[in-house]
Amino acid sequence: MILNNLKHYNEIKCLSNEELIQLASEIRDRIIEVVSQRGGHLAPSLGTVDLTLALLSVFDPIADRIVWDVGHQSYAWKILTGRNDRFDTLRQLHGISGFTNRDESPCDAFSTGHSSTSISAALGMAIARDLKSGSGHSVAIIGDGALTGGMSFEALNHAGHLQPNKFIVILNDNTMSISKNVGGLQKYMARMYASKSYNTLKKQIWDLSSSLPSSIRRRFIYGAQKLEESMLNIMVPNIIFEDLGFKYVGPIDGHDIPHLISIFNRVKKYMVGPVLIHVVTKKGKGYSPAEKDASAYHGVAPFAMDKEMGSSLNSKAKSYSNVMGETLIDLAKNNPNLVAITAAMVAGTGLSKFEELFPNRLFDVGIAEQHAVTFAAGMATKGIKPFVAIYSTFTQRALDQIIHDVAMPRLPVVFCLDRAGIVGEDGATHQGAFDLAFLSYIPNLVILAPSCAEELDAMLRWAANYQEGPVAIRYPRGTAPYRGIKLDSFSLAKAEILKSETDISQPPIAFIAVGDALQTAQDTAKILAEDDIFPVIVNLRSIKPLDEKTILALAQGCKLIFSFENGSIINGVGARIAQLSSGSKARVINFGYPDKFIPHGKTSLLKKEIAFDPPSLATIVKDNCE
Repeated sequence: MILNNLKHYNEIKCLSNEELIQLASEIRDRIIEVVSQRGGHLAPSLGTVDLTLALLSVFDPIADRIVWDVGHQSYAWKILTGRNDRFDTLRQLHGISGFTNRDESPCDAFSTGHSSTSISAALGMAIARDLKSGSGHSVAIIGDGALTGGMSFEALNHAGHLQPNKFIVILNDNTMSISKNVGGLQKYMARMYASKSYNTLKKQIWDLSSSLPSSIRRRFIYGAQKLEESMLNIMVPNIIFEDLGFKYVGPIDGHDIPHLISIFNRVKKYMVGPVLIHVVTKKGKGYSPAEKDASAYHGVAPFAMDKEMGSSLNSKAKSYSNVMGETLIDLAKNNPNLVAITAAMVAGTGLSKFEELFPNRLFDVGIAEQHAVTFAAGMATKGIKPFVAIYSTFTQRALDQIIHDVAMPRLPVVFCLDRAGIVGEDGATHQGAFDLAFLSYIPNLVILAPSCAEELDAMLRWAANYQEGPVAIRYPRGTAPYRGIKLDSFSLAKAEILKSETDISQPPIAFIAVGDALQTAQDTAKILAEDDIFPVIVNLRSIKPLDEKTILALAQGCKLIFSFENGSIINGVGARIAQLSSGSKARVINFGYPDKFIPHGKTSLLKKEIAFDPPSLATIVKDNCE
């Protein structure tokens, strides 16, 4: 095997075209083998294997700076830049990351995980290189999906203004429609459609067809329409990127390694100023199931190693995302003003079925969270009830819009914050650790956290009728437990006091839990029961406003209050409980995530690593009770 004999990435430059093609096949097999066991971003990385080989055949990952956008398509890059022997540890605790990471390898020019950052970062590197009279090229690889993010256009505009040399943007167009993803391109198409020369030519062709027999005329018109469509698809990207100040090259077959190498060499040696190379690839290339359904194989859990079928081992249990999607469908049936908005995460946020049933009421804005929030705000001013479903980690990108455009004018937008808390193998860039900390200080914003499927359903139904301002409902990744509770309606600022061995008026200690951390609190209490420690357990439900009456009653009767939350301990809910309880006899101890970025790995192992697992927490409680 060629792959196993490679000792250094520089050896790739010495391979023949036939050897490169063979190596590409071996890399795809390696990716499929590991991802089937570890999970990960399969389709994106399979689609960029040939592109990666071409890049390493022309550029040097140390002398040149290669920046992968998001980094979820960089598995071949990792394998070829000294990490093949560790690739089996992909996304495992203390193993290699699922994204590019500067701490992992000097070949990774930039640490990534969120979208639309590569052009800005690569441009910064190019300008810094010039300021220091350095050498080498600066290359950004960005997908057409990531190009929907406004930040990428800001960077393109700035690069066009600065006109740096040795600056290359590779647009990895994986067969998704650019004209659909990038709304600004429609303006160029409209301008072309309305031009005098274009319409004169079209009229002449139309007049010519009228003299043809009807059977031939039909085929002639169809052919002319397809030619028109093809010409526009080729010309439009050229127009917009040239207007932005880039020299445009393409489109190029992203799986033709020799041709890619030829183009990269020409651009590297002869072209000056910023260059955009338009490369067309196929997501999931080389793996039939992923080629047929790239969306399903974008990010996958471990699956059965069946190269033809790709059978998933995912649990069929209902997730919080599923519960949200099903409840929203039920609400939408009786409320024609209810809409759902998401940022390129229809399937991930549980909205696929909603899109099928209400295609005109589901708005996928692309990777543009800021726009999603203000778009929802605009709809809310006209009597529409928007539910904005975004992952917790991506909501960070829209904080200003939540504050300024939604909360300040008290618009009734509902934010469904998926993947709150530790998400596991996706790592530090994707852990939903900060939403409670950065949302809690926003006036007019109601914040809720369900501990189970029944509570999420009730909170969504309550939020659908709430008109006094915005609501944020945060819930974790994974299975939504059914606690078997009867919850006909949700009451704001009313906590649930669970059955306890002690009377709430005189409990020795209290556990106050936020959302899915209720299970952690209950499991901790079971361990403590062996030592005859029986805390009263409170399920907070409403994070803002808090159930101050219950918290103050506990503060007056308890010696110790422990808060449990799947989020940052700094500026978290526990900190607010401590502030509210100040002056009482109770001492408040907060359990949550420490002041550090939590790495990748299985959720259970990560919680043990940060001492947020029941055995560790029980030990701390016992130590404080002595």
